[in-house]
Amino acid sequence: MPGISDIAQKAGVSLSTVSNVLNNRKNVGAQTRERVLKAARDIGYVHKQSQTDKRRKTIIVNFSDYDTLFYLDILHGISDYLQKKNYRILVCTGDDLVHYSDPEEVGGVIIIDSHTDDSNIIAVADKGVPVVTLDRELPHGLVKSMLVSNYEGERQLIEKLIDKGYDSFAFLKGPDTEDSKERYRAFRDVLRENGIPFSRNDLYEGDWREKSGSQTARLIMLQQRMPRVLVCANDMMAIGAIRKFQENGIKVPEDIAVCGFDDIIISRYLGLTTVSVPDYERGFLASQMLIDIIDGNGDFETSNIGARVKWRKTT
Repeated sequence: MPGISDIAQKAGVSLSTVSNVLNNRKNVGAQTRERVLKAARDIGYVHKQSQTDKRRKTIIVNFSDYDTLFYLDILHGISDYLQKKNYRILVCTGDDLVHYSDPEEVGGVIIIDSHTDDSNIIAVADKGVPVVTLDRELPHGLVKSMLVSNYEGERQLIEKLIDKGYDSFAFLKGPDTEDSKERYRAFRDVLRENGIPFSRNDLYEGDWREKSGSQTARLIMLQQRMPRVLVCANDMMAIGAIRKFQENGIKVPEDIAVCGFDDIIISRYLGLTTVSVPDYERGFLASQMLIDIIDGNGDFETSNIGARVKWRKTT
C-alpha cells in the first residue's frame, strides 16, 4: 500500500508537509496543497478523514512498565500540558505502540522508553503520525527528538570528583543507548585528559535497573582493590549498588563513593550525588512541541535540554 513517504517523494515536499495537507492544517500554500493531493491521487493513496475530533485529542505515551520511578516527573509534565490543552493520554508499553498508533484515532506519540525499538517508531511515523522522542535521533521527517546534554553533564560530574581528590574509578554502563554511550564517553575523556588510568576490569554493564547495580556492587566487593568511586550511568543502578554495599558493612562514601545520573525522586531522599535532568520540564516541553506540530506550527528540528550536577552525601 502506498504511504505518505511515497506522496512526499512524488510531490517533492517533506513528510511534515504531506501530514499537514492530509490533516487539513492551514499552514500550507494552495499550490503546494494541490500538488500533494494530486500526488496522493496519482499513487492511489486513500486517506480516511476521522468522523470526529477524537484522533486529534488523543496522544499516545510509550514507556516501559518496569521503570516507573524514572518516569514519574516526565509523565507529570506531559499530563499537565496535555490536560491544559484538553488532550487525552493513552499509555502503552513495548510493541503495543504500533498496534495502537492508528492515524485515524491518535494525533501523535511521545516516546520515553529507551527500550522501544527504532523500527517500531519509524513504523508509526510512516503511518503519518508525528512522534516526539526523548532519548534518540531518528532519520525520519515526522520524528522530532529532544536530547539531554548527557556529555556535558557527565563531564561536570567527573571533573569535580577529580577536583575533590578521587583518583580511582569504576563505571557502570547502561544498555547500548545514545544516553549511555555519551555518559561513558564523557567519563573516559575526562579521565584521559587528567592522566588517570582506567582498567577494563573496572567497567561493568547494567540494564538501568536497581538489580544490576546490586550485582555490580557484589562484583566490586570480590575484587582485591576497591575503587574510590563508582560512577553509575543512572540513579536506579546507583541505588542498587549503595544498598548492597551497606548490607555488607561497606560505608558510602567513606569506603566507596557512588554517584548516578537523572535525579529521580528517590535520589533526593537518599542523598545521592547525581546529574539532574529537568524531567518535569522535559515532559511538558515534549507535549508542547508535539501539539505545535499537530496544529501545524511546529518543526522537526532536534531540541536539546541541559543537565547539572547535584552534590549530595554519597560523594
